[in-house]
Amino acid sequence: MSGYLDDATLQTRPIAVITRMNTRAITLGALGAAITAWGFFIERDTFFQSYLIGYMYWMYITLGALGLLMVQHLSGGAWGIVSRRVFEAAVRTLPVMAVLFLPIAFNLTHLYVWARPEALTDAAIQTKAAYLNPGFFYARAIGYFAIWMGLGFTLSGWGAKQDAAAPVIPGPEDRKFRMVSGPGLVLFMITITFMSVDWMMSLDPHWTSTIFGVLFVGGAGLSALAFTIVVLSSLADTAPMDGLMTRDRFHDLGKLMYAFVLLWAYFSVSQLIIVWSGNLPEEIPFYLRRFSGPWGWVSVAVLIGHFVVPFAFLLSSTIKRNRKLAARVALFILAMRAVEIAWMIAPAVRHGEHSGPNLYDFAAVLGVGLVWLPVFFRNLSGRAVVPVHDPYLKEALANDGH
Repeated sequence: MSGYLDDATLQTRPIAVITRMNTRAITLGALGAAITAWGFFIERDTFFQSYLIGYMYWMYITLGALGLLMVQHLSGGAWGIVSRRVFEAAVRTLPVMAVLFLPIAFNLTHLYVWARPEALTDAAIQTKAAYLNPGFFYARAIGYFAIWMGLGFTLSGWGAKQDAAAPVIPGPEDRKFRMVSGPGLVLFMITITFMSVDWMMSLDPHWTSTIFGVLFVGGAGLSALAFTIVVLSSLADTAPMDGLMTRDRFHDLGKLMYAFVLLWAYFSVSQLIIVWSGNLPEEIPFYLRRFSGPWGWVSVAVLIGHFVVPFAFLLSSTIKRNRKLAARVALFILAMRAVEIAWMIAPAVRHGEHSGPNLYDFAAVLGVGLVWLPVFFRNLSGRAVVPVHDPYLKEALANDGH
């Protein structure tokens, strides 16, 4: 391993591999964007519903990366050191996500009942009008992005400064990382909870769930970790990752992904039990719409594909240690994340004859990815893929499996 710990090797940038991944992403994204654009001209309302699904898919990954980045700075460990640059590259896409939010912000009436004129006659919506109104909605969204970008770019910027200086223990940036990440995680949890209420739960303003925010956090962590495993697996044959991404490293990341699968399932089942046992007329329709009609089979697919299958495969240490098998499980989870997000969003806004899932929902995921992924890969290739001068890098890498 020592041959891989010199600065020259650690600073190697696998540009060719990253470019190849970017080319594949652009090809798939262009196909999705073409289908989504067709939907804009054919079914305008459906387009915005599908666009929100695609947008939230990548927002889950972006915010999950921000949360994991702060957790890594607080906890340390090899799992986070080898993943940190992926987290930072994802976090630095936040300005792009702010721009991509504009089609949603300028077309609220296509998505949110509370933004339409008929909301004035709905007594239940009017009781929430002080919170659910376009002006306050925009103000909160600006606040969310300001906090997220402030945290993300501060930590990422200090990471760049750390790479430019000689490694010293304790490092001059170490205390600052922790001082920002501790309160930052509190702010992260608060903002992500309100954001999930604003952008997703308020699609049905008659429905409420006190666990919705933490359910979003579980999904965001799972999305970001699965995406990170796919990226690191693709880099694992090229220096410097060919010497750093050992079987034990993938085992650590696989265990974390397994934990997030269980966390997501725990939050999801908790919400179901609370709502189902309460059987309140303003809450139970959320599940009635998803357990019957065209969404019934999707509910079964989410149960099996989002929990049962990953749970079964990730029980195996052999699979978690094998980077190719771990990456395939992670890719499957990422595909099921798209299904679960569509299951969460579409039934709240889509009613009548065409209320079920459609091709536009999943094309929009690829379409938004056409913008997000090239920015991510540009960010990733702009720095060394490991924090070269982190003072604890060699110590962490010397202890495989921890």
